[in-house]
Amino acid sequence: MRPPASTDVLVVGCGPAGAATATWLARAGREVTVLDAATFPRDKTCGDGLTPRAMLEVDRLGLGNWARDRITIGGLELRGFGHERRVPWPAGEHGGVGSAVRRTVFDDRLRLAAVEAGATVLDGVRVTGVERGDDGEVTAVRAGDDRIACRTLVLADGVRSPVGRLLGRTWHRDTVYAVAARSYVRSGRHDHPWIGSDLELRDEAGEIQPGYGWVFPLGDGEVNLGVGALATSARPANVAVKDLLRHYARSIRAGWELEGEPRAVTSALLPMGGAVSGVAGRNWASVGDAAACVNPLNGEGIDYALEGGRLLAELICAGDSGVAGGSSGSGGSGGSGGSGSGGAHGDLTRAWPALLRETYGESFAIARDAARLLTFPQFLPLAGPVGMRSQTLMTAAVRCMSNTVSDSDRDVVARAWRAAGSVARRLDRHPLFAD
Repeated sequence: MRPPASTDVLVVGCGPAGAATATWLARAGREVTVLDAATFPRDKTCGDGLTPRAMLEVDRLGLGNWARDRITIGGLELRGFGHERRVPWPAGEHGGVGSAVRRTVFDDRLRLAAVEAGATVLDGVRVTGVERGDDGEVTAVRAGDDRIACRTLVLADGVRSPVGRLLGRTWHRDTVYAVAARSYVRSGRHDHPWIGSDLELRDEAGEIQPGYGWVFPLGDGEVNLGVGALATSARPANVAVKDLLRHYARSIRAGWELEGEPRAVTSALLPMGGAVSGVAGRNWASVGDAAACVNPLNGEGIDYALEGGRLLAELICAGDSGVAGGSSGSGGSGGSGGSGSGGAHGDLTRAWPALLRETYGESFAIARDAARLLTFPQFLPLAGPVGMRSQTLMTAAVRCMSNTVSDSDRDVVARAWRAAGSVARRLDRHPLFAD
């Protein structure tokens, strides 16, 4: 199929963020066209894990039973510094149950959900240019010889966001980011209902790396095995992550009953924690990885992609009724922020960054600071043994790392996490999702 000459909402990218945005907008009756440069089913460097927060959004999309039928994950098995801790997912409004689905399968099912909702999805179509009017609004995009006019543009084109860069998106490289590698390996424990997480990640020379190794059971004969290391521009990750992954696989081979060598090894660089500016304009917005909505403490991005897609769809729909946009900069789950000015769906320039900050600001700010500490070589060897000695501390850490502290939680951990996040936001040199 050729792209249409025009569409109401054009979504670039059909990963979790793009597919979720398209699905919710199509269900609301919008005309939606989605373009993706890859041909589905396609792969993505990822741990393939679905945390309880992600599963809540999968349930909202109507795919929860489908995901849980593949495998149900009860929590994490943490190892390191001479200790092992099994920590269940926190109970609460997020459900306390996770899953894992390889991205070739998961993304294709989300694409189908968007089609079932009424969106037009075209793969193998790469956007190469953007046209803007005198007022700065996006009027059309170009994909090869095709020109597609649109009223609203959604950018869900991944961590590098090539279309976002055309519109002024900037990644702040002095904030913490991650480098990661992922593989698949056959395993006798492929149906184990716990994620393996090694917090004492050492390279072949025995040096501790500022990150962790993971094993996500997939329930289909294989596990997703990978490693991730944190870095900043001042303290780059001086490690070859693919070599580190193979060394990690050798170190856990017996415990996970691995068969053969890691295959399909890929790597990626991840901007995280809202460390970008220029994520929205009058009639366009970036979502998911394109907006650096990745947890700085664990590299998780699927939950924020799915959740962000729903929130952005709500904001766009609210703008149609004249309650989103404006210049006040306020946000909220309902997307209110003024009376709207310009733009077919309300002005997203400040409304979308404000909503992102309201939803993720405190958790991302404190997570960025905590992750930055891990990049100091002396920190993890000192803090790791202390934390792993305590089941209580590790349970609290998993709760915070997985971002399953709910707004309604009033216990000590929740209050401390929110307070620390509030302080971190005020002290941050780069405001999250800067305008």
